[in-house]
Amino acid sequence: MTARILDGKALAAEVRTEVTQRVAALKARGVQPTLAVILVGDNPASQTYVRHKGSDCESVGMRFILDRFPADLSETALLARIAALNADPSVHGMLVQLPLPKHIDTHKVIAAISPDKDADGFHVQSAGALMIGLPGFKPCTPYGCMRMLQSAGVDPKGKHAVIVGRSNIVGKPMALMLLQANATVTVCHSATPELGAFTRQADILVAAVGRRNTITADLVKPGAAVIDVGMNQNEAGKLCGDVDFDAVREVAGWITPVPGGVGPMTRAMLLVNTVEAAERTAR
Repeated sequence: MTARILDGKALAAEVRTEVTQRVAALKARGVQPTLAVILVGDNPASQTYVRHKGSDCESVGMRFILDRFPADLSETALLARIAALNADPSVHGMLVQLPLPKHIDTHKVIAAISPDKDADGFHVQSAGALMIGLPGFKPCTPYGCMRMLQSAGVDPKGKHAVIVGRSNIVGKPMALMLLQANATVTVCHSATPELGAFTRQADILVAAVGRRNTITADLVKPGAAVIDVGMNQNEAGKLCGDVDFDAVREVAGWITPVPGGVGPMTRAMLLVNTVEAAERTAR
């Protein structure tokens, strides 16, 4: 058995088409959906991510605002800029590109963003809404993973989902979304003994640890849906995930590639969150 590839690029293109239509409908009502991004410092990866976000916005007809600041920007100045964007009614979604320089408190910065403009879905109010099942902005990566499962016809209801990784950005919200979809959820992490004892039970396996080849073929249940959130580099400097793709592909029922899997969907769901924020203000 060779797994079906869950093509994140193709699905992201579908999502962008949907968003383009929603943006056009808002523009017809005099609303220009707008995403503002703050970039502090010159981290090469962050610059690449931000450039892609700008291109994505342009492709769906959204306005994109990029505020670039040097790495020595004070925390006070950053919080002041966030406050100004919060107060600007023409800005619907906002995010501060992470990671931030060490002298800036990331939690304080995320907390300063208005929950109504929380395009990344990282604000504690967004997390709380997800926790208790209220409407709110969902973190883009797990949101994208859920859309990928849906597109593959993999219904989490009644299935055992195992998540490897417990970050606030992926692991924990992924667990909550799968619970809401009526899966039975297990979260594994660095202190989990005998990882395979859990992963081999998984109908849906999500790897989000940031370590290459964490998930090998012997850890995967035949026919499982394997979602690889990892973004690493191999010895040749090429992008790879947390899953041993070539080997696991021969065991799993569905698998996401890296690159071209979860990454494009993360960016696509940022657009969804932003257009939703604009729609809320236009009601």
